[in-house]
Amino acid sequence: MSAPAEVEGGDIGSRTVRKVSTRILPIVGLLYVFNYMDRANISYAQLGMQHELAITTATFGVAASIFFLVYVLFEIPSNMIMKRIGARIWLARIAISWGLVTVLTGFVQNVPQLYGARILLGIAEAGLFPGLLLYMTLWFRTRERGRAIAALALAQPVAMVLGSLTGGVILDHVQWFGLSGWRWVFILQGAPALLLGALTLLYLPNVPSQARFLSKQESEWLEREIRAEYHSEEPETLLGQLRILKNRKVLYLAVANLFAACGLYGFTFFLPQIISQLDPDYSATNIGVLGAIPFLIGAVGMLLVARNSDRTGERRGHVVVLMVLAAAGLAGTIAFRDQPVPALVCLSLVAIGVLGYMAPYWAMAARVLSREHTAVGLAAINSIAALGGFLGPYVIGINAGDGDVSVGLYFPIGCLIVCAVMLLAVRVPRDDGAERKRSAGSAPTAG
Repeated sequence: MSAPAEVEGGDIGSRTVRKVSTRILPIVGLLYVFNYMDRANISYAQLGMQHELAITTATFGVAASIFFLVYVLFEIPSNMIMKRIGARIWLARIAISWGLVTVLTGFVQNVPQLYGARILLGIAEAGLFPGLLLYMTLWFRTRERGRAIAALALAQPVAMVLGSLTGGVILDHVQWFGLSGWRWVFILQGAPALLLGALTLLYLPNVPSQARFLSKQESEWLEREIRAEYHSEEPETLLGQLRILKNRKVLYLAVANLFAACGLYGFTFFLPQIISQLDPDYSATNIGVLGAIPFLIGAVGMLLVARNSDRTGERRGHVVVLMVLAAAGLAGTIAFRDQPVPALVCLSLVAIGVLGYMAPYWAMAARVLSREHTAVGLAAINSIAALGGFLGPYVIGINAGDGDVSVGLYFPIGCLIVCAVMLLAVRVPRDDGAERKRSAGSAPTAG
């Protein structure tokens, strides 16, 4: 690699990466925070609507999971559209449409309408996460991408902490205009997405060359650095891009991620019910506060894992250990289901495992994709994994009794162990530490 270019004000690499991180990551992070919160807020709304709409645990499992069936179908087309028309318009469209659907969910009157709202939400949200991953490949080099993906993945625990705290309070204290608290959970948590969509449309540039906050030298340097990481390829047709779906390694990683998603979404959607059964006297506010604790601890664990994975360049070992940790945490949750403190410790271990897994996993998965296949490949992996979002809550719901959700947790435990075994068999080269060391002068390393 040639010596880093110098411009007035210091090293161009360090300055450019710093500008991109401070201007792009906040918007991207907010998109995913409210996206994940609006996807999962049914878990807290359920504490109120189970009585008003006569929803059983099994019915809730279906309502939580049906979202993912249509989400899977529209994931790849959404990412391909974004690649054609640009991230700014498409991501804004996604945010505005899911915000509208979430707000309208607060007005459903029966179970079929709830199912319909969840289906519409799946269509509206489809493509956001792989679209954001694709967007990151346009702005961050490999050596910074692990940390950037970790910042994006950090949105999940942030969303759940915010959703837990506000969801519990809304349920207990907001019954405006004669509407039940669970309805206001959807309305108040969905409304910010509408404003965020407008913000995205106004301020999110598609590519570095369109970024007003970068100088011409900085944008050219960044695009040159990113292009250098990919093999030179001719753009492929639609059918050519879809050939990535035949790549065995991509499919293998996607199936492994499906099993991980069973654990993640089963944990996410049923956490309020698990906590409510620790003590029947807990109010919705109590459940919300206690539900935030595992995600706070998981967020810290996620950052530490991402930092260590980037520093060492090792991915596979990290994801395997984290899957085993999450499985052990769920097993402990079952064992201590009548003891709040040990159960919360175990739930925190689950959060560290399922959240910390994401950054090293996606950094590992991205290495098997060429630039031309990135849009379809990332969407394909995420789409297949989204089936785990259906299977996890659905199977837990039909197996758990209304008085004991923990008996349904054996399924996600098995899924997490299968994921660990599958990823243990994957051969992924360690990131080149020598290259990271040589490039330290041109930009901050991911370590």
